[in-house]
Amino acid sequence: MKSKKIAIVSHCILNQNSVVKGLERSFNLFKKVVITLLNNDYGIIQLPCPEMLYLGIDREGRTKEEYDTKEYRELCRNILKPIIEYLKEYKKENFKFILIGIEGSPTCGIFKTVTRDGLTEGSGILMEELLEMLKDENIKCDKIDFPVDLNKYDKFLKDLEKMSLKNLIT
Repeated sequence: MKSKKIAIVSHCILNQNSVVKGLERSFNLFKKVVITLLNNDYGIIQLPCPEMLYLGIDREGRTKEEYDTKEYRELCRNILKPIIEYLKEYKKENFKFILIGIEGSPTCGIFKTVTRDGLTEGSGILMEELLEMLKDENIKCDKIDFPVDLNKYDKFLKDLEKMSLKNLIT
């Protein structure tokens, strides 16, 4: 039987090799995210990493303002199109969705991003484009950011677990 649950995850949750040098996090922290999802019967869709496609693997960290160009937004929309097509198919069968971002990312932050003023409220570029595309398709999902402050990691895992349990199919 299908679980009818899909987690849409930022690229680096499954692949820390793509992260800007110096911003890597412990793989074990992300492993627990994946284990939580798998233990709650989620299928996982990995979002592409537009930063790596745009500037390569050996890139320097940037702010949202530095990524906020017409070309970068177009890249984000183009690489999200196949993801949206998958989600539209799952939506036909009433699947439930969780979107997991990376707090503070200029690309993948859902609730907080990094700007020239530091960590601020708002979404990164990829998430802005994704959230707009989801809205256009009337695809609803729960949202959560992997925290920058690792003192908040345990709370994040508990919140993810609660979201996962909330989406149980009866």
